[in-house]
Amino acid sequence: MDLVDQSILSVLHADARTSLKLLAERVGLSAPSVSERLRRLEERGVIRAFTLDIEPRALGYQLQAIVRIKPLPGQLAAVEQLVRDTPEFCECDKVTGDDCFIARVYVRSIEQLDSVLDRIADKAETSTAVVKAQTIRRRPPPFTPG
Repeated sequence: MDLVDQSILSVLHADARTSLKLLAERVGLSAPSVSERLRRLEERGVIRAFTLDIEPRALGYQLQAIVRIKPLPGQLAAVEQLVRDTPEFCECDKVTGDDCFIARVYVRSIEQLDSVLDRIADKAETSTAVVKAQTIRRRPPPFTPG
């Protein structure tokens, strides 16, 4: 990946809806050249998707929590499926260490959080932290090589 590809990614990260014409102007290439580079970045798997960033609070989700989940013996697959099937779990990572999963949950109230956690209570131990503020929003790794 060269400096032009890095510039393309930087512009798109700031605003994925940037027009091809404006993107080409910002990186100093023609629109067809930028289009070809975008196609190659997608083919190589560098760009996975052009996404929509939704503000959960605007949809009424006033609370978010980080939940550490440790399935009880023999319950790993069942817990993983419950997490997948529960829409309030918006992110979940399978991790090493004492817990098997670390998940992010968006809820409208503490009561709803209790309800979500009750769904897995008979299959896993949980440890929950309510998020006060998100210091760093999800961001990509640096575009520059090592």
